[in-house]
Amino acid sequence: MVQWYPSHMARARKVLIENLKLVDIVVEVLDARIPASSKNPDIDSILDNKKRVIVLNKIDLAHPDLTSTWLDYFRRSYPVMGVNSITGEGIGELKRLLRNEGERINKVLEEKGRQQRPVRIMVIGIPNVGKSAFLNILAGSNRVKTGNRPGVTRGKQWLKLGKGVQLLDTPGILWPKIEDEETGHKLAITGAIDENNYDKETAAYKLVCYLMDIDSEILEKTYNIGIYEGLHPYDIVELIGKQRGCYMSGGKIDRHKTSEIILNDFRRGKMGRITLEKPELI
Repeated sequence: MVQWYPSHMARARKVLIENLKLVDIVVEVLDARIPASSKNPDIDSILDNKKRVIVLNKIDLAHPDLTSTWLDYFRRSYPVMGVNSITGEGIGELKRLLRNEGERINKVLEEKGRQQRPVRIMVIGIPNVGKSAFLNILAGSNRVKTGNRPGVTRGKQWLKLGKGVQLLDTPGILWPKIEDEETGHKLAITGAIDENNYDKETAAYKLVCYLMDIDSEILEKTYNIGIYEGLHPYDIVELIGKQRGCYMSGGKIDRHKTSEIILNDFRRGKMGRITLEKPELI
């Protein structure tokens, strides 16, 4: 099972809370394949009443119908957008959304007799949901550091994100909230936790189980294997190993190598666009 040490949690929380004091809007990045598992529920109490925008990243790897379902689910509570941080899909719409939110904030300031100012934004998320790639493409050609501003902690760097909007150059790190084994397995499967902190064979086995529940044809088409009713997931991993030529000396299947292949094929989208969670199951 995965590990996340208390000292890491405390340090991440301290930095996050310090930076939250500097921003008006928080963009929470989730993995579109596991929106529930990649979301840390502790963030609700940490952010308190801070304005929040939800981003489902890696939509190119997630099932489009389920992405739409998740967007509708989150839209009940927050502004939300699906994006692909590699191609830039959805980024233009997100920038418009953030500008609109910024205008609302400045309108409130104006109504209170306070001077309008650049609206500041911070990106947050658990490790490996694509925060850095998202930050890069969000800033784009406007990625020009504005330097320190009055009232901003020394050393904080801000990026121009269009007129009147600034983006903190360092994303906030949330610790994974692993409340049950299934959440831990999904985080391992998507690569959201360090590979030294989970067993790859277990992760691949669990992925096969999930895929069998979704549609066994995913595995049949990806690996050109036949799956009959009652075939155990353990045996399916063996079949995949045989098909990919993962043999050890003596003719035994190298389950570790096979597991790495299965996990990498999923993470790179070679199995197609797959989402492992549905809103009604949370």
